Amino acid sequence: MDNLLDGKTVSNHFKQRIADEVSEMVSNGHRPPHLVAILVGEDGGSKTYVAAKEKACNLVGFTGTILRYPDTITQDELIAKVEEINNDTEIDGLIVQLPLPNHIDENLVTQTILPEKDVDGFHDINMGKLAKGDNSGYISATPLGITMLLEYYNIETSGKHAVVVGRSNIVGRPMSILLSNSNKTGNATVTVCHSRTKNLKEVCLQADIIVAAVGIPGFVKGGMIKEGAVVIDVGTTRVDDDTKKAGWRLCGDVDFDTASAKASFITPVPGGVGPMTITGLLNNTLKARKRTL
Repeated sequence: MDNLLDGKTVSNHFKQRIADEVSEMVSNGHRPPHLVAILVGEDGGSKTYVAAKEKACNLVGFTGTILRYPDTITQDELIAKVEEINNDTEIDGLIVQLPLPNHIDENLVTQTILPEKDVDGFHDINMGKLAKGDNSGYISATPLGITMLLEYYNIETSGKHAVVVGRSNIVGRPMSILLSNSNKTGNATVTVCHSRTKNLKEVCLQADIIVAAVGIPGFVKGGMIKEGAVVIDVGTTRVDDDTKKAGWRLCGDVDFDTASAKASFITPVPGGVGPMTITGLLNNTLKARKRTL
């Protein structure tokens, strides 16, 4: 299909640029960026995501470390480990893979990570900088990756009407801010929709750009998309599928078959936003390392 926004291709493009910078850094006698991921428990999706991040680190020349803990780890033990990493000058970026077990306060853990090592962009300070249009902080990895995708394909956002379906602090809110901020992939007029939005279909039909990040498989149908709109599907829900070896497949928030017939550009699932999320994370980690040089 000639209207696909191919996240794999774009991710490889940016990874090569990152790898070149790391190679130059090392050749000048500096250590490479070091990213640490903390994985708690045995959640299948989390294990898959962390493994993909480790592989990406190796590809671009980063040092990648995964710290695995059972879901019985206490909140105090996890906080202590985060604080230990905060004080380690040989570590540039730290992510704690979500979700965490119910007995652990995810917000407390997130806010314990030093803002300058918060390469997931979840800390209140980084979120606040984003809201102010201050580029010195770290942007949440998925929205950052989406802007890199838009930039690569020269998707015009200035003056366009963008509709973001979903208001999470990880994707929806930061994405809406990025699209409205004054930057290369911004200056759009943004509408944020959610579960309480009335006349959602009518709102979506006005959109030049739709970002679907609601977490409901196939939620955005072709009938909700106007001809020629750009559709960004952030959804990655595992659904049962006996035809697959794993017994499941990834399903996006957009009904791809009906939407792709109307969209000028659309991201597939998998292979669209997913690879760009990891690239956004790598980009933030490189930024963190360069600040310490």
